[in-house]
Amino acid sequence: MDVTISTSRVRGRTRAPPSKSYTHRAILAAGYGDEATVTDPLVSADTKATMRAVDAFGGSVERAEDGNARLVVEGFGGRPGVPDDVVNCENSGTTMRLVTACGALADGLVVLTGDDSLRSRPQGPLLSAVEELGGRGESTRGNGQAPLVVGGSTPGGRVSIPGDVSSQYITALLMAGAVTDEGIEVELETELKSAPYVDITVEVLEDFGVEVERTDEGFAVSGGQSYAPEGGEYAVPGDFSSMSYLLAAGAVAAEDGASVVVEGARPSAQGDSAILDVLDSMGADVAWDREAGEITVPRADLTGTTVDVGDTPDLLPTIATLGAVAAGDTVIENCEHVRYKETDRVSAMAEELGKMGASVTEREDRLTIHGDETDLVGARVDGRADHRVVMSLAVAGLVADGETTIAGAEHVDVSFPDFFDAIESLGVELRRE
Repeated sequence: MDVTISTSRVRGRTRAPPSKSYTHRAILAAGYGDEATVTDPLVSADTKATMRAVDAFGGSVERAEDGNARLVVEGFGGRPGVPDDVVNCENSGTTMRLVTACGALADGLVVLTGDDSLRSRPQGPLLSAVEELGGRGESTRGNGQAPLVVGGSTPGGRVSIPGDVSSQYITALLMAGAVTDEGIEVELETELKSAPYVDITVEVLEDFGVEVERTDEGFAVSGGQSYAPEGGEYAVPGDFSSMSYLLAAGAVAAEDGASVVVEGARPSAQGDSAILDVLDSMGADVAWDREAGEITVPRADLTGTTVDVGDTPDLLPTIATLGAVAAGDTVIENCEHVRYKETDRVSAMAEELGKMGASVTEREDRLTIHGDETDLVGARVDGRADHRVVMSLAVAGLVADGETTIAGAEHVDVSFPDFFDAIESLGVELRRE
């Protein structure tokens, strides 16, 4: 699907979708247990992949029939069964990593695959960790990429793993470790990137009654634990990663004297709430009513800033777009790991914003957007089959001169299926083709 966006001013209230990160973890946590209800979940292409994985392992995930936003999960009681078929994770990297460690607990072999993009993403360190823990973990092509074969009733133990490739490796091991016989101790070989995502994991596990210990070397979780949220229910908070596009839209395109108000901003462990600090550092007047869960952002004259995205890789596309509108240089540092997402988001944003007239300098671990040398103009751009690239380019289209057409816009279904409806409700002129 192509979506064409015209220069627009925005105002009004909208709501962020529920957190994708929390929803993934909550669905699988409920799957590890006996029975639980996940309320306010994000139901998207990615989270549906995690639902199917729970089904494949012998559980079930059903949407409530009463019209409320609830998922009723019948779990597989700690140890997954061997699926009848391969587990297709589609485009969801979170699903594949979490399910890799889960599948390694099965008394048999589990085959995991995904689409072309997912089959190109690195899984080798997690497979090595599974083998070090006494299970089986192999890449069918021997290159550390899917399709993967895991299993062997992994007993647990101590494992070392790099922390600078994907925090999802640590999340996967901690979630699986709680139901192993021996538990799992994770020693980090390198500095942990995207650390707030592990904080999210720890928060969810604790809410499901699972204890995790932070050690001098990394993390540890004892075995023989059970997953059971208090009262049998777990509520998913709003998603700050998705919120970032709505907040950016207000900062660059709100009508004079008006603001964009984003609902659903409940405090949580999400590292991407750092978007508020980024906007503040660029000169935006951001007001967060934590009790009401609302953030208000009017348009501002933005100035460039320097941001380290080591812990917040998903914010890079949003920050790059803000930098193209701001005066001066915006420098995004420590971003090499952002190249291993659905696409190489560093190059994708450099190239696609470049088509719109942005002056950008790309280095391996740094992206600099030269705002003073940039006048955004409408162009045809490629969303790169990446939801975050699509939404960030849509924000750029609000202030570009002329029309901006984004190819592959349907990929917002991965994390924010109603994104275009949301910005249209704020006054954005767009058409779908």
